[in-house]
Amino acid sequence: MDTRYRIDDVGEVLTPALVVYPEIVDANIAATLRLLGGRAERWRPHLKTAKLSFTMRRLVHHGVTHFKCATSLELLTACEAGAGDVLVAYPVVGANARRVREIAEQAPETRVSALVEAEEQIAAWEGGRVGMFVDINPGMDRTGVDQRRCDAIVDLVRAMAGRGPSFRGLHYYDGQPALGDLERRESLAHQGYDRLLEIVGEIERAGFPVEEVVTAGTPALLPSLSYRGFRSASFTHRVSPGTIVYGDLTSLAQLPAAGFAPAALVVSTVVSRPAPGRVTCDAGHKTVSADAGVPTCAVAGRPELVPGRPSEEHLPIDVPPGSRPPELGEALYLVPRHVCPTVNNFDHALLVSNGRIVGVERVSARGRETSFPGRRA
Repeated sequence: MDTRYRIDDVGEVLTPALVVYPEIVDANIAATLRLLGGRAERWRPHLKTAKLSFTMRRLVHHGVTHFKCATSLELLTACEAGAGDVLVAYPVVGANARRVREIAEQAPETRVSALVEAEEQIAAWEGGRVGMFVDINPGMDRTGVDQRRCDAIVDLVRAMAGRGPSFRGLHYYDGQPALGDLERRESLAHQGYDRLLEIVGEIERAGFPVEEVVTAGTPALLPSLSYRGFRSASFTHRVSPGTIVYGDLTSLAQLPAAGFAPAALVVSTVVSRPAPGRVTCDAGHKTVSADAGVPTCAVAGRPELVPGRPSEEHLPIDVPPGSRPPELGEALYLVPRHVCPTVNNFDHALLVSNGRIVGVERVSARGRETSFPGRRA
């Protein structure tokens, strides 16, 4: 196993445990900034991955001050961590919208924006500090205005004029080119960006400047950076990958030569050897998320071990013939297939440097705020 991941006193750790390696976090941030030509202002990472105020502060330390988030708790944590600009990249309505507006009023040093896809949503932001991005549906059919409905997008921007603080730009999360080789992903992404530039042109011809366009989670990062149309655009273009701050099996496969490494692992303990060729450790799907499929993880330093289908608290692992089976009580270091929801499974993270536990950090933006405003802590 890579010696960077060792914990000298791992026998004292209650498992399963989330472990974050600050030096590797910093190295992953630096690798991202290299891809961006050193321009930290081009990165608007999604904080659904970072979750820890500690990690958000590391990003700010490296000059990254623009963020995306999905929940009011992530927004609140980002503001407290020194964010200069946060886009709530999730359709908030009703009480959720009122809470976003409340946080924005309480954090005047942070510029806050929200997504809008229908005219009736504009009223939530009138007379306040929250700016507006039009959410465009690039074909995922998850949220947003269909990218083929250019007239509807222009009409929505027009409806924003004179209401609320501002129309700021377009949000275009193109998560669909996640499969296949880079050439195929690039081709799919660039077709979408051609259409996106047509939309920008129509908005500008209608008399409305577009300040910013946000694209690209981790799967479309490289295609977004290689698209020539963004290089001479009238707007600021930002990319929004968040997973690469910690890295996981999926993002490392999508960006194999970019210099990223896993920075958040789960330490588990072998608790049973129920049958020949099988052990079980304490890292079921309540620990390592199973949303991305099976296997949910890989065992660092033991690539021959094959994690199976987890239950809530149990993770069975198959041991091939001829391989050394882990001992009862042995610690296994697991690299998640999808790190974002895995981090969200934990209340605290251990910070480890040079084999030593150097701190314990709360997973500050885990879960959500108290649902009933009158009882909010």
